[in-house]
Amino acid sequence: MADTESTRIGVLGTGHVGRAVADGWARAGHRVVFGSRQPAERTELAQPVVGWAEAVERSEVLVNATPGGDSLAMLTTIGAEALAGKVLIDIGVALTEDWDLGHLDVSLGQLIQREFPGTPVVKTLCTMDSTVMVAPEALPEPTTVFLSGDSAEAKRTVAGLLTDLGWDESSQLDLGGIATGRGQEHFALLFMGIAGATGGVGFNVRVVRPVAAG
Repeated sequence: MADTESTRIGVLGTGHVGRAVADGWARAGHRVVFGSRQPAERTELAQPVVGWAEAVERSEVLVNATPGGDSLAMLTTIGAEALAGKVLIDIGVALTEDWDLGHLDVSLGQLIQREFPGTPVVKTLCTMDSTVMVAPEALPEPTTVFLSGDSAEAKRTVAGLLTDLGWDESSQLDLGGIATGRGQEHFALLFMGIAGATGGVGFNVRVVRPVAAG
């Protein structure tokens, strides 16, 4: 683990992404709880499952792992007061029924940050499949994970949690403010193209920089 103390993490969403990151952070020693609309029906999960509001109350860091088209409604149900002061890791990408982007001119991360200004949002992990999110070392070469957010402190917290999933500091690329998360979400189109061309989703990209002169 990057830190000596464990972090209380609330994963909002119980799909493949939520389950993957919950298991990864639990293995790293963090205290993880799921938030679900119907917690009584999620008895198969390894971590405790409670309602959304209770998951938020019990956590320091929240993870939006809900479908991107549903995320704002879910967070609005919880309320700005309950979310205030929590770091929110946004992994969601909104896609239409035709597999097009649901947000074209602004990212989901930006929309969440605008709606909940007291909750620092960090966009990350949305440019890869859930299997790669929690096992970057399974790929034959180091690859890149991106971070976007307006709060430097929140990004430091998230960077530490990414390290606990296996992302070395050298593999993490801070893109800047939350507005840069739009580029991360738009990568979904290229991701689907690569997956179709290669016949699988177990890949990631790497940012390769020129060798400095001398």
